[in-house]
Amino acid sequence: MTKAEAKKRIAKLVKQINKYSYEYHVLDKPSVPDAVWDSLKAELGQLEKRFPELIRVDSPNQRVSGEALDKFEKVKHSSRMLSLQDVFSLEEVEKWEERIKKLLPAKIKLEYFVEVKLDGLAAALIYENGVLVKGATRGDGLVGEDVTNNLKTIRTIPLKLRGKNIPGKLEVRGEVYIKKIDFAKLNKEQEKKGETKFANPRNAAAGSIRQLDPQIAAARKLSFMAWEVVSDLKQKTRQEGYILAEQLGFPVTAQAQVCKNLKAVEDYYRQIEKLRDKIPYQIDGIVIKVNSIDTYKRLGVVGKAPRGAIAYKFPAEKATTVVEDIQLQVGRTGVLTPIAIMRPVQVAGSTVSRATLHNEDEIKRLDVRIGDTVVIQKAGDIIPDVVEVLKNMRTGKEKKFKFPTNFMGSPVKRKEGEAAHYVQDKSLNTVLKRQLYHFVSRKAFDIEGLGPKIIDQLMNEGLIKDAADIFTLTAGDLRSLERFAEKSAENLVKSIDNAREVELAKFIYALGIRHIGEESSVWLAQYLVTSNQKLVASNFIKTIQALKQDELEEIEDIGPKVAASIYNYFRDKNNIDLIERLFKNSVKIKSSKPAPSGQKLKNKIFVLTGHLDSMSRDEAKNNIRQLGGKSSSSVSRNTDYVIAGSDPGSKFDKAKKIGIKIIDESEFLKMLR
Repeated sequence: MTKAEAKKRIAKLVKQINKYSYEYHVLDKPSVPDAVWDSLKAELGQLEKRFPELIRVDSPNQRVSGEALDKFEKVKHSSRMLSLQDVFSLEEVEKWEERIKKLLPAKIKLEYFVEVKLDGLAAALIYENGVLVKGATRGDGLVGEDVTNNLKTIRTIPLKLRGKNIPGKLEVRGEVYIKKIDFAKLNKEQEKKGETKFANPRNAAAGSIRQLDPQIAAARKLSFMAWEVVSDLKQKTRQEGYILAEQLGFPVTAQAQVCKNLKAVEDYYRQIEKLRDKIPYQIDGIVIKVNSIDTYKRLGVVGKAPRGAIAYKFPAEKATTVVEDIQLQVGRTGVLTPIAIMRPVQVAGSTVSRATLHNEDEIKRLDVRIGDTVVIQKAGDIIPDVVEVLKNMRTGKEKKFKFPTNFMGSPVKRKEGEAAHYVQDKSLNTVLKRQLYHFVSRKAFDIEGLGPKIIDQLMNEGLIKDAADIFTLTAGDLRSLERFAEKSAENLVKSIDNAREVELAKFIYALGIRHIGEESSVWLAQYLVTSNQKLVASNFIKTIQALKQDELEEIEDIGPKVAASIYNYFRDKNNIDLIERLFKNSVKIKSSKPAPSGQKLKNKIFVLTGHLDSMSRDEAKNNIRQLGGKSSSSVSRNTDYVIAGSDPGSKFDKAKKIGIKIIDESEFLKMLR
């Protein structure tokens, strides 16, 4: 066979195999026996092996390709992937409709597009000239992770779109999930291999998509359901978007329909609730969207959720179980949280065996004891709660739980006026681990690749005992450890080196000072730089120790409680030793300019709403502070300006209502210039 003949034959084979795949995986209507399909795939494989230069991007053999990755690259979404606000009753749905009606002209009549809410993982698929080029997770809505190779393993995702007149670039968004039958098979396999079974289909799907090796994802039998097409094609309604997704070759939920009013929506909800167990995949409610896309866009966004859509969830599920023990979990500040260890029980689609009891007061309020039969409640991803103790089930052998006066060798105290108990010895191993998780997190030092499992491993091996030790690690220290090879060891050391120079606000936040959050860290950093314009690592401790407690109370966002916490932290010898060792190990504070006095934004209060194209929110806040202004999270009569980006939220409406000046992004940029 010549190369030209092979090229034609490969094109025909790919087209025919993809047709059979679409019939089998999407339509669930196979037209040929598996043997025919397998025979064609075998022939295609032989030709591709003989002529590797002729392999097509839409070849079914390209679904699992490439070596395992060391890490996932970041992907910026073309437009934000939003999350939905959850409601649990018809009354809440009616209130939602009332709110959105107030924002629309009276002449607009609302109708709704409703669909089942899959309990899976949201993903975005980018196609260029009809061919899949990239797939990403939702992430934080603005930036996700590139999981293209894993998404390619899903048979219900077309590598090449069907139909004609496909735009040069479009994006399809939907849900990655595992069918109930495939989930049962997956857990049987886990059991056979002696490995831990997955708690629920959603966790299994999410975990599979985030595997660095696509071979593992391929073995998990994932599925995909589309719910939105983002393109230049003129779609007038959500229903048209569904039809388009089907035409492009994607499966969509068969239960979707248009409802003319909320009465029809509630009828649909009740119908789906009855069918819930018969639907082949796990669902946790329905999604209600304003059908008109123009009206939907007009309603805008509040926070991270669109105003024109909500998730009407099934009621929080309840189950009974037995409290086998009550154990204490220690946090990074030393706070002790009581956890109910329960007999495993299925509730809201997952197996649960732990529930938080919050604090001593909650235990007393419930009168929960070890050995009690309790009612627990869980809704979706919400942590289960103990809501009731069935006291008539008691046998007399139940034991009351009493907070210890000593925990793991450390004295325990409950501070006056607080509900929480704290361990007094902050050098406890579990406390140190929590502190390190916080120290390397994104809003602190942001050390990529250094997550909780690696930190645990490094501490267990004795390679680190606190944050300062992180900056002494070498590739040689890591190579001999499990999970580490030459390249991964070098990558982690490189990440640590890149993190040595850090902004002052992030440095303060990373220290994990009690009561100090991200915003308080920013205000404290700005105040320090203003008082010492040449602030660097060498004079940081001296500068902050020079501040008296009443001076700290004068700083924006810092009250008496927070000021006392800062003052005491920097007079603790152990804390000072840690900071000095960080600086000794080449950690540097990035030079930053104080907010200049006498500039036009001095003492002006700004509130941000919506998405800015030219900069992130953190950058915008920093720019405001650099020109003497202040950034606030809420609109009040003291606000001077509301900066409205795309899809502004409720702050925009409040500003209009009380007459606060609203400026767009271009006006804001002029101010900065």
